Amino acid sequence: QVQLVESGGGLVQAGGSLRLSCAASGRTFSSLAMGWFRQTPGKERDIVAAITWSGGDTYYADSVKGRFTISRDNAKNTVYLQMNSLKPEDTAVYYCAADPGPSLVVEIREYDYWGQGTQVTVSS
Repeated sequence: QVQLVESGGGLVQAGGSLRLSCAASGRTFSSLAMGWFRQTPGKERDIVAAITWSGGDTYYADSVKGRFTISRDNAKNTVYLQMNSLKPEDTAVYYCAADPGPSLVVEIREYDYWGQGTQVTVSS
């Protein structure tokens, strides 16, 4: 089992920045591929970014490319999502997810473990 706990969400004005953190426990963190997803009411949960267990490869949704950066610190068992130039349409609940394995994982159904989510609200 893997436990994931997100933090760092909040209210920010458009153009501002936030950094989300996801702390993992229960399994060797460096054996996990990680991803960030987001969801708004009535819509599907969509991938935002993903990173391999080594941190050597990343993926970004087109809507966040150039603004968001995913990174990880395997010594701290934590994955981060740095969000810059935030827009009102970035408002959502952001979820951290983990999948045991080395590959970059972008399909939601492949993730085995999920955090409880953290709310990000961007005001205009």
